[in-house]
Amino acid sequence: MTVPVLPNRAARHLFLAKHGLSDRPSGPGKGADLKAVIDNLGFVQLDSVNTFARAHDLILWSRRQQFRPKALQHLLHRDRQLFEHWTHDAATIPMESFAHWRMRFARDATRMEQRWKEWRRGDFMAKIDDVLRHISDNGRCTSGDVGTDESRGSGGWWDWHPSKTALEYLWRSGQLSVVRRDGFTKVYDLTERVIPAEHLNRRHHEADTIAWCCAGALDRLGFATSGELAAFWDHVTPAEAKAWCQAALADGRIIEIDVAGVDGKLRRSFAWPDVMDLPVHAPSPRVRILSPFDPALRDRKRAERLFGFHYRIEIFVPAPKRKYGYYVFPVMEGDRMIGRIDMKRDDNALAVRAFWPEAGVRMGEGRIRALEAELERAAAFGGCVRIDYADAWVR
Repeated sequence: MTVPVLPNRAARHLFLAKHGLSDRPSGPGKGADLKAVIDNLGFVQLDSVNTFARAHDLILWSRRQQFRPKALQHLLHRDRQLFEHWTHDAATIPMESFAHWRMRFARDATRMEQRWKEWRRGDFMAKIDDVLRHISDNGRCTSGDVGTDESRGSGGWWDWHPSKTALEYLWRSGQLSVVRRDGFTKVYDLTERVIPAEHLNRRHHEADTIAWCCAGALDRLGFATSGELAAFWDHVTPAEAKAWCQAALADGRIIEIDVAGVDGKLRRSFAWPDVMDLPVHAPSPRVRILSPFDPALRDRKRAERLFGFHYRIEIFVPAPKRKYGYYVFPVMEGDRMIGRIDMKRDDNALAVRAFWPEAGVRMGEGRIRALEAELERAAAFGGCVRIDYADAWVR
């Protein structure tokens, strides 16, 4: 049987449509509209770096430019339509997914009990009951409210005091939930006080959760290898994702296709049977500034195969060795990555230091104006009253 080939341009269009980056970023960006965006993405990664805007806020703004950060906080902390937990990193997740996180809770508990005894300082398991009792009796708390008589060590994530470690363990294992954040500090409470009863009391068999994870990942990626399905939520193992793909392929629920990379190389992937017939249109030609953690770019290897765009975070690279900058933002135009920009909020100004176009991208007057228009929109989003451009900022 001949395996269908999805050309690179069609693959990029499908992938961007699945990630909410095809249509113009219009819409109210709050309430039900914002919840629908997050539902479609599956989750939105949280990150504390705030040179211009936090990653989760920029991810949502890139898709709904009327979005403002309070709208996400309302869904999370007031309306309880989202909860915060872990995928490959901390994330905000639709509340409807909570019951499927129970498998993650159980697996994380086992993993932490085995590995954190070696990684963390002191016997954190001996503090579990004390921390639970403290929260049960006194209500929600932060890490600063527990273990006040314990040595603080260096304060780094690798050297938490035992009660702080117990607190994190209880969150990762599902016994506690994040009720809100103060700044970026997590405030915890008992899960039964945070998660609405209809979601708290729902249960799924492990096999159902594995199938939900694999099918949900394929929905959002459009096409994927079994390894990419496993990595999407970081819930299931590669072996579990491979077994699901084999069974689904045998049953005719999915098909194999070859996806062309930007270099023409084909990559065998799985997809839904109607993938070649989906009515996907070319993305809006609008220029967009994206978060380095945008879902469309989170898998760096996939982004390089589809778009020819190589990106790395240089936060931990010594300044003299950085190629671009501490925290530069990818820039997309239509279905093409056209460069990266070094910008930051400086008091009430947006300081634009440099823009590096990708190889083969010509920065004519029209494209520069389109980029400047996006920077003006970004400045308004970031609460900046002006934009300060460095000399010769287009490199």
